[in-house]
Amino acid sequence: MSADTQTIIVTGAGGVGKTTISAAMAMRMAGPDRRTVVMTVDPARRLADALDLHELSNEPSPVPGVDGLWASTLDASASWEGVVHRYSDPEVADRLLTNHYFRAIADRFPAAQAFAATETMSTMIESGRWDAIVVDTPPSAGGLDFFLAPSQTVDLIGGKLLHWLTGAQLPGRRFLYRFTGRPILKIADTILGGALLEDVAEFLLDLRTMYDRLAARAATIQRHQRRATTVVVTTADPAPVAEVLRFFEELTDVSVEPSGVLLNRALPVGWADAARRPIRNIPDADVRATLKENLTRWGGEARRQASAMEGIAGRYGVPLLTVPWVAEPPTAVENLTQLLDGVAGLDDLL
Repeated sequence: MSADTQTIIVTGAGGVGKTTISAAMAMRMAGPDRRTVVMTVDPARRLADALDLHELSNEPSPVPGVDGLWASTLDASASWEGVVHRYSDPEVADRLLTNHYFRAIADRFPAAQAFAATETMSTMIESGRWDAIVVDTPPSAGGLDFFLAPSQTVDLIGGKLLHWLTGAQLPGRRFLYRFTGRPILKIADTILGGALLEDVAEFLLDLRTMYDRLAARAATIQRHQRRATTVVVTTADPAPVAEVLRFFEELTDVSVEPSGVLLNRALPVGWADAARRPIRNIPDADVRATLKENLTRWGGEARRQASAMEGIAGRYGVPLLTVPWVAEPPTAVENLTQLLDGVAGLDDLL
């Protein structure tokens, strides 16, 4: 484990610009003497476009034109293959990786993707390769899945249903058919067929063998999460704000304390003051009236944004940072370098 690796976790709802913010943060942190990697688990792969990369993979790639910066994206399937090989015996790993039930869970379930992301982040931290790591979390559940995945995965594998089906002491592989849940399994065997039931049994028993190692790993991952700097990105639109509130309310279960809320695309507060001043040097009364109407509307929206976000920051005791709205969203490296210029309080986080 590298205690010197700085980790920034950027989380929030979908559509608030957190992938772009993650890339911009990583660019600010990178340098010739500071190896930085930004990892995204966003399936839209917008990070590759923002950094002028043709494609991204699990293996970090250097970003052209930016000293000290690498980028990668999560391949959940490949990450789970690594998890299985690390935390199960070789013969169990071979069976799990060819079991279609396991493949379905690893490839398609959001919680499985989130756990793979936390494992990948932790592996990067422990590798000692990086001075700084920026993680762009999946937008599912407003970013909550990323923090809850370690405990949820352990709960799944050690859960009451799986424990009941496979037995307390993990006995012989045919125990499932002879004793545990026998009435239900007889019905399942009749309806589904013996071959299908055997696949299920193999899967459940193999999954149980990973419990102790995964439980220990989950505890380590949670320590990495608590040590990281977590930034919640949002806009002032009602849906993302609701996700922020949910995030803070439900995050108490994992003892992670965000270091700040970042309001992206913030309207200038000065617009509210401008709406109160008379419009001069425009002789046409209709034009003045139209401009006044627009200023009043946008000034009111700027006040609403500021009030809503200051309320959230005050309620949860976290700093509020604002990234101003820009007419043209940044889509290239040149624009990203300027996106976070002048954001008050950002240097305290990075």
